[in-house]
Amino acid sequence: MRKNFLTGFLSGIIGAIVFVVVIGATYIYLTDEPKKDPVRYEDVSAAENKDEDENPYDEIVEKLSVLQMLIDTYYLEDVDSDSFATGIYKGFVASLDDPYSTYYTKQEYANLIESSSGVYHGIGAVVSQDVKTGIITIVRPYKNGPAYNVGLLPDDILYKVEGEEVTGKDLTEVVSKIKGKEGTEVNITIYREGVTDPIDFAIVRQKINIPTIEYEMLEDKIGYIQIVEFDEITISQFSNALKALEKQGMKGLVVDVRNNPGGLLNSVVDILDRLLPKGLIVYTEDKYKNRLEEHAEKPDRFNKPMVVLINGNSASASEIFAGALQDYEKATVVGTTSFGKGIVQKVIPLTDGTAIKLTISKYFTPKGRNIHGTGIIPDVEVELDEELRQLITIPRDQDNQLQKAIEALKEQMR
Repeated sequence: MRKNFLTGFLSGIIGAIVFVVVIGATYIYLTDEPKKDPVRYEDVSAAENKDEDENPYDEIVEKLSVLQMLIDTYYLEDVDSDSFATGIYKGFVASLDDPYSTYYTKQEYANLIESSSGVYHGIGAVVSQDVKTGIITIVRPYKNGPAYNVGLLPDDILYKVEGEEVTGKDLTEVVSKIKGKEGTEVNITIYREGVTDPIDFAIVRQKINIPTIEYEMLEDKIGYIQIVEFDEITISQFSNALKALEKQGMKGLVVDVRNNPGGLLNSVVDILDRLLPKGLIVYTEDKYKNRLEEHAEKPDRFNKPMVVLINGNSASASEIFAGALQDYEKATVVGTTSFGKGIVQKVIPLTDGTAIKLTISKYFTPKGRNIHGTGIIPDVEVELDEELRQLITIPRDQDNQLQKAIEALKEQMR
């Protein structure tokens, strides 16, 4: 197991991070809201199919029967029939070779629905996975959450959960194992830069209210809002933060979406509706070139100078946010090039309580940019100072990226 981890680690230190989630299964992707009406099997079977001669499924079923016979005859251990079926379904979807398309068991789907509300039971940390190496990394423990309290740090590498190596495992499954009943304990093992041996942690799961918005008034009447991710509750939290800062006499605004993994499409659209002039916010195109547009329509507009902070962990909905404001020249974008996820997933529940998540379309900024694989390039590029990268909370006056954003904002405020 250690060999698998080390092989992935050594070959992928510079690899691009591809998955980002909150432990407890917060969305790692820009997605439609989970579909409320389950798809019935009869609906699928009634759909138009290829000619039977061109359909490989009979051959697949026949081969599965042979494999089952061989397993029943020779395999040493007992086989759980439910696990057998789940493995087939997961493998079927995995054959798409799309890291964002996934089959969810009943429990995994229930976890997904729970987390989209902004509340779940787990350890309170954002994690990421490199799609090339399979290495899972701690991006940020939530302040005062269980992971934070036991001493997990940004850039810690998740090695084992309950004694099982997780490098290369499906991230959703790993997250499901870390989540659990409030008050129960989960054992994880991490590797940390500069420490030779792995470090073990026993973490008690708690109810986590995801702090999707943090805000404060900085010096010179500069408002600061950090959006941790785009959930349902983020819409009202952002609105309340903006109103509170405006009442305090805010003259300019910094919106920080660094390390924001994305979230719900309707959430980022609703927030941008408050910040943009009337017009196109974002549009998507599916495989049939069908185009779906989202427009800003609200009459109440924020009209003060604005700066958006991004980095390499700003993904999906965060990139829609930064890209739309950049296209309309409503904000200066500061930081480092964003993650580069310009595709949309849809979660489709099935009648047996399971679900499937599929990549269904590409999204484009108002000026027609699809940033998949390239990301949003900031107007002002600045790397975070090396000594700050493992800090959970960076003091505002030491945060060189934030200070650069304030400098750019003051230029607009003159």
